[in-house]
Amino acid sequence: MHSKISGGIEIQVETAYQETYSNPAERQFTFAYRITIVNGTIFPVQLLHRHWLITDGSTETREVEGEGVVGVQPLIQPGDRYQYISACHLRHEIGKMQGTYTLKNLHNHKTFQVAIPEFKLITPATLN
Repeated sequence: MHSKISGGIEIQVETAYQETYSNPAERQFTFAYRITIVNGTIFPVQLLHRHWLITDGSTETREVEGEGVVGVQPLIQPGDRYQYISACHLRHEIGKMQGTYTLKNLHNHKTFQVAIPEFKLITPATLN
């Protein structure tokens, strides 16, 4: 598991290669990732926006941005956590992701960014 705390918010990431949804002969590699967002602040927050940098292989990087995560903009109370699962499709057996979330402090209505730690996406066969 990868973890990073910024702005009082902890982001935890776990990944898993999805062999069933991959097709190496067609250069299609699917990875699931589970994100846990822990609100360690004293105020409620709302996740407004996500920004990802996805590196496929060693040279190809794409940017993904959008409102919320998996179709929602969750509210997270102090001491609570929010968890979701999503997926990433690569054309290579190895890649990495990193990014930021934009959150809103619901007490003072100011927005701030928190870092999503870099994590690697690697097929099990690549590790052997």
